[in-house]
Amino acid sequence: MTRRAALAAGVGALAGCRRSDRTTYDGAWIGAALSRGHRVRDHAPTVVAAAAQRRCDVVVAGGGIAGLACARALARSGIDDFVLLEMEDHVGGNSRGHTLGPSRCPLGAHYLPVPGADAHEVRELLFDLGLLRHEGGRTVADERHLCHSPQERLFFDGAWHEGLLPPAAPGSPALRQYRAFAQEVERVRRALTAGLPTQRAFALPTQRAAWTDGHRVLDAQTFAAWLRQHALDDAQLLWWLDYACRDDYGAGLSDVSAWAGLQYFASRHGFAAPGDDVPERDPVFTWPEGNAWLAERLAAPAQERVLASHTVLQVDEDRHGARVLALDERTQQAVRIDAKAVVLALPLFVARRVLRTPMPALRAAAGRSRYAPWLVANMHLGAPLLERAQGAPAAWDNVRYGAPSLGYVSAQHQSLRMDAQASVLTAYWALPESERAALARDDWRPWARRVVEDLAVAHPDLPHKLRRIELMRYGHAMRVPVPGARGDPALGALARAVGRVLFAHADLSAYSVFEEAYTHGVRAAASVAALLRRR
Repeated sequence: MTRRAALAAGVGALAGCRRSDRTTYDGAWIGAALSRGHRVRDHAPTVVAAAAQRRCDVVVAGGGIAGLACARALARSGIDDFVLLEMEDHVGGNSRGHTLGPSRCPLGAHYLPVPGADAHEVRELLFDLGLLRHEGGRTVADERHLCHSPQERLFFDGAWHEGLLPPAAPGSPALRQYRAFAQEVERVRRALTAGLPTQRAFALPTQRAAWTDGHRVLDAQTFAAWLRQHALDDAQLLWWLDYACRDDYGAGLSDVSAWAGLQYFASRHGFAAPGDDVPERDPVFTWPEGNAWLAERLAAPAQERVLASHTVLQVDEDRHGARVLALDERTQQAVRIDAKAVVLALPLFVARRVLRTPMPALRAAAGRSRYAPWLVANMHLGAPLLERAQGAPAAWDNVRYGAPSLGYVSAQHQSLRMDAQASVLTAYWALPESERAALARDDWRPWARRVVEDLAVAHPDLPHKLRRIELMRYGHAMRVPVPGARGDPALGALARAVGRVLFAHADLSAYSVFEEAYTHGVRAAASVAALLRRR
């Protein structure tokens, strides 16, 4: 059931509409069972008794990308006696998808850059899925799944411009600082690997890069402080860098470390000022449903071993094995599973809560972790948005300079069968931690109004074409790589843990992206296989 909400169309005045005009659309919160997560937070293990019991070799707790990667790697190594427990009704974590109106659309992550040689686990997956292939001695991507053109545009000074970097005139202070920042990225990259010819300063996943005293210096300060030290203070440059950090890490220049700010560029395509002769930016894979396309294909082979709607409440380890207590959310009955090994593919703060006796490294790492709340809004429009006579045409990724949001992507941009009478847009907001409680508590309407008013600045006709908006909220969507996070020795200790309980999550890399999560899942599966062989 849905309830209709009549919202004042003050934004309609931007299109010359009278203030008496109104816009009406349906909406709802979708996709996240907040009460289940809060049950884990508030659970007292001694009051829950198991109504059913079972045994298996391995339990994978968590059905995000790390858990799905672990399950896939276990099956490929010949281990088929495992179950994967997922709290939500569908696996995928931050990479789940949805259907609204005429199109599939993302509920979270919506693209994957074509991976470099460092991400060989991810590359192996993409070859297996047919997204990459060998041709004439080189690696070729399936262009049907690469982002269609035009890819990006920025609403700046009242007009749309190609690309997301704010335009800068020849000889302008902004252009000079763009070039100065590009030079600093390269200088740091060379300096950190001086004397280490076989290692890279920055890599994706980050565990493939060197970690030196120079990295520790960068990790100890904020990106904002590092930029000030290098006299990089142009407003356009700072906006772009802040946007990039919010987009990848959920927090801006003043929150993330200088290591994280440089990792964003130096581990991928670098940074290029307009007009400079540099290699083309890395292409990206994307789909109408975002990275759910990948998550669904990861889950499919192990579907019979996936127990969705099962909230892990407690994990207990001894020298003979591990026990998992979970709640079947559909029957409200507790289930006990005895296993030889458990992989906690959970955020570290959740892993600390469910592990009955958390080791010191887990307590330390979880206690220092900070997470960004996110809001994802999918909007079904009854007609396409009007485009301005001048400026860049509609793109897959559309961002407004200076906006509080991260812009929107067009779910149907990748579709080969476009419906000219309707469209689905997905807007993204990385929120400050101070808004987490309101995000969990509030009705959907004020958040919908916030999304619509933000987009109406560039699209005054959007409020009057909006039929329905469905909002997904993440209280702890992404771990923020604050100063000191990447170099935390507790993370390395957890990644190298031996015993019946192992860890696999992007949190172990101090930030949340697909490549990190997937690699940790594969690593944990290899550790489980080695453990079972020894037994």
